[in-house]
Amino acid sequence: MSTVLVINSGSSSLKYQLVNTVDGSKIAAGLVERIGLPGANIAHEQNGIKTQHTREIPDHTFAFAAVTRVFAEQQMPFESLQLTAVGHRVVQGGEKFIEPTLITDEVERAIAELSALAPLHNPGQLAGIRAARKVFPKTAHVAVFDTAFHQSMPPAAYEYALDQNTARQYSIRRYGFHGTSHSYVARRAAEFLGRPVSDLKQVVLHLGNGASACAVQGGTSINTSMGLTPLQGLVMGTRTGDIDASVVFHLHRTAGMSIDEIDTLFNKQSGLLGLSGSADMRDVTAAAAAGDARATQALAVYTHRIRHYLGAYAFELGGLDTVIFTAGVGENVPQIRAAVCADLAAYGIVLDSALNQQRSRKVREISAAESRVRVLVVPTDEELEIALQAQSLVASL
Repeated sequence: MSTVLVINSGSSSLKYQLVNTVDGSKIAAGLVERIGLPGANIAHEQNGIKTQHTREIPDHTFAFAAVTRVFAEQQMPFESLQLTAVGHRVVQGGEKFIEPTLITDEVERAIAELSALAPLHNPGQLAGIRAARKVFPKTAHVAVFDTAFHQSMPPAAYEYALDQNTARQYSIRRYGFHGTSHSYVARRAAEFLGRPVSDLKQVVLHLGNGASACAVQGGTSINTSMGLTPLQGLVMGTRTGDIDASVVFHLHRTAGMSIDEIDTLFNKQSGLLGLSGSADMRDVTAAAAAGDARATQALAVYTHRIRHYLGAYAFELGGLDTVIFTAGVGENVPQIRAAVCADLAAYGIVLDSALNQQRSRKVREISAAESRVRVLVVPTDEELEIALQAQSLVASL
């Protein structure tokens, strides 16, 4: 058995999953919460059994040590697993990291330097990397970057029309995110269709609390909706998505809001939350079904933005073979899929309403027989993708 420990670390949390890369199965998974805070807790799942462990966890090094103890207590000490690698999710890889990368001291320093572009993510992930390298010093550690998949975008797609000296000095360009998800589901869709991914023109709609669209041509990203940060693009749970930059100046000048206050407004108080009062799509759809006008309008704005990107990317691709829905909303909310695909028969997109209503954790087609474009629901698995990329890199070495 080949096993990879996948780590997604935050400033006060550490999410982990032990993956069998031979068959793609999840051996164990868990979440360490409140690192460095009172009441730190480890929620662990193994063999279908969930356990809770309360420990004092002052930092990420203690968190990893606590996780190893939990595995030992569950009769699965790490020493018996012969880990192939530890795969780390890193949000921002900039222009430097375009593929999975073996982590060295130099790579650590580069990730730290990129924290200016992802201050909410990279510092916590870097803390997890440093702690994991101390706990597993003899195991290969691999960084898998959210941005890497989108480094194939042409300059016309990733450059902003900003003064180029300023843009280059401060590394301002579109980077895109959710790359591991877009890569995984595009490939899984091709496998389901029985066609080489190199032959396909696909639009992937990753719709979760964070959301992004990606145009995938021949298995590579040619455009994506997120930009310098994950704020740009689609309407999200609490993020605005696309918004006129002058709104920042307007709020500063007329409302007296500081940059930090506007940052908080755009990232944490907007999106579905700002439009409807809830960031949870389940609440919003239920309220809309009950006749709530705010919720109904929120869904209209949400789906209108998705359709805008779907149409734009279909043109950029020069045609369309598949539309793929993935992530929490994309996989589980048929109303959203129906609204996105409504009245698009002239463009070859026709849903089968009965198939669209079915629920499953498997890859499935929801388009009608007469639809020229195949519409799929593909459950994403970013942890598995990170594990496979880490395993592939280690094998190549």
